[in-house]
Amino acid sequence: MMPMGRTRLAAFDEMLPDASSGPRKPYTAYERWLREQDSARLTEKMEDAERVFRKTGITFAVYGEQEASERLIPFDIVPRIISGREWRRLTQGIEQRVQALNAFLDDIYHRQEILRAGRIPKELIARNAAFLPEMIGVRPPAGVYTHIIGVDIVRTGEDEFYVLEDNARTPSGVSYMLENRETMMQLFPELFQKIRVCPVENYPQLLRQSLAEVAPSGAGSEPTIAVLTPGSYNSAYFEHAFLADQMGVQLVEGQDLRVVNGHIAMRTTEGYKQIDVLYRRVDDAFLDPLTFQPDSVLGVAGIMDIYRAGNITIANAPGTGIADDKAIYSYMPEIVEFYTGRKAILGNVPTWRCSEPDSLKYVLEHIAELVIKEVHGSGGYGMLVGPAAAKAEREAFAAKLAANPGNYIAQPTLALSTCPVLTEKGLAPRHVDLRPYVLVSDRIRIVPGGLTRVALKEGSLVVNSSQGGGTKDTWVLDD
Repeated sequence: MMPMGRTRLAAFDEMLPDASSGPRKPYTAYERWLREQDSARLTEKMEDAERVFRKTGITFAVYGEQEASERLIPFDIVPRIISGREWRRLTQGIEQRVQALNAFLDDIYHRQEILRAGRIPKELIARNAAFLPEMIGVRPPAGVYTHIIGVDIVRTGEDEFYVLEDNARTPSGVSYMLENRETMMQLFPELFQKIRVCPVENYPQLLRQSLAEVAPSGAGSEPTIAVLTPGSYNSAYFEHAFLADQMGVQLVEGQDLRVVNGHIAMRTTEGYKQIDVLYRRVDDAFLDPLTFQPDSVLGVAGIMDIYRAGNITIANAPGTGIADDKAIYSYMPEIVEFYTGRKAILGNVPTWRCSEPDSLKYVLEHIAELVIKEVHGSGGYGMLVGPAAAKAEREAFAAKLAANPGNYIAQPTLALSTCPVLTEKGLAPRHVDLRPYVLVSDRIRIVPGGLTRVALKEGSLVVNSSQGGGTKDTWVLDD
């Protein structure tokens, strides 16, 4: 989720920070190639890319709209390029953060030492809807809680990177990362011969390998893996089906599963077959109607009992939402230092916790300057961008904020870095963010790149696809 709206903040341009001095080093070879291209050819390639995406069926659903409920995510053919040096620094910071998140989850559902040490207020956990008491004392197979994490990173300068959000529940978008790369390789094969770009296409194999490594101890040498989807009406259904197909595993719905002899089994043409690892894309509340929401038809009755008995791995583990809660996010520097013994390599965006009276007072007084987010919000919904909002909007939001301050945090409006996009008038800078994907088992694997989301309207900071953003291929140079 990104700060949104239209702004005139001075932004660092990742390709051309200073028009008089030429492109930055990571872009040198690409920019040289680009200058040799005919604009009509590039426009034609953009149209080719759209046809590829439409033919492949790469769409997402938009909730709450009568028309165009299925949309094509806009794709820009100018890649976002990151040097090997920059990537190595990012991966060090991401690995440190992911280790801290997993240690935090294990602690918060067991000894709660971080609460005893007074580093996080107890009420922030006890009153948090993302904290699952049902997970207290439960340790997942292999001790891993967050098997797949999407870390949202923003850039504000040459060497200034910040984590904006930790997506520790069911991070989406990796299918677009893979399709973006495949499309670029189809459209511009000569570029990949000129420029050494690290591959991302092995992500599905790495995902399957990582999931197999966290299977229960009794699963055997070839554990059975399945992807649990809420169904074809879910906004990310394309991705669920895509990943199951790419991994060579079954895509299942709750109605396909049942408890058989102390395990979860899926229905097949040859009867029910035991599942060892379930990559679930169903929220906690719908996972087990016997434990959580009783009217859910998306999950499996009794799966939590099987899970507590250690007979199935659920990725990501139930209760991981407490780790990407936005109020908890504001304590991430303390969390990283508490569990790793070192200062955080990647910083947080400064955050005001509106539950604190002094912070609430400041936010209400400076509402026109800040981005205000719901603690449990996602996808760019339920938030206010002060600089882009009308006075009436700010006043209405201030009333909601005053009535329920614990539901909100606030942050400054960042000058997100820009990358060029191809428009009808040529290249133009647009704001971007980056979501690298992290796989956790007995080791941490990070595919070099990730999903670059781009705000397509001039001056806008909206990068969410649900709010009109698009995507780019992300190149990490093999240098």
